[in-house]
Amino acid sequence: MTGMLGRFLTMPRLARAPILVQRAGLGWLFGPRLLLLEHTGRRSRATRFTTLEVVEDQRPQALIVASGFGERAQWYRNLRAHPQCHVWHQFARRVPATAELLDQQAGAAVLARYQRAHPRLWARLRSVISEATGQADPQIPVVRLRLGG
Repeated sequence: MTGMLGRFLTMPRLARAPILVQRAGLGWLFGPRLLLLEHTGRRSRATRFTTLEVVEDQRPQALIVASGFGERAQWYRNLRAHPQCHVWHQFARRVPATAELLDQQAGAAVLARYQRAHPRLWARLRSVISEATGQADPQIPVVRLRLGG
């Protein structure tokens, strides 16, 4: 299963399929666990989209996501350069948000809560992240998306 999930995440066409569903206004089909992040390319300034898992729901103030591919993930690098973004989540479409990159301690606390809430999923994801990064214990950056701009 881990190998299949890892392959899915590295196959651009399959990994990007949820973007089309969410942009069509059907994000509610994924439930509260997935969001669509609309962000700005750090160099191109082009609009970019990526689907992410909600690690912690702090609505109405924020949604928290994590970068399983570390600081090299394009969406993470783009948010570091341009923190203003939009979030599509469930029935809400294109909600203005501001990205706040959490420090390592705050991020670790969020991930510890996630691990307690979803132990089996965490074990699988951790394995996929390790496989994708080539690191036994990879650093996982965490981002708070403050809703409302």
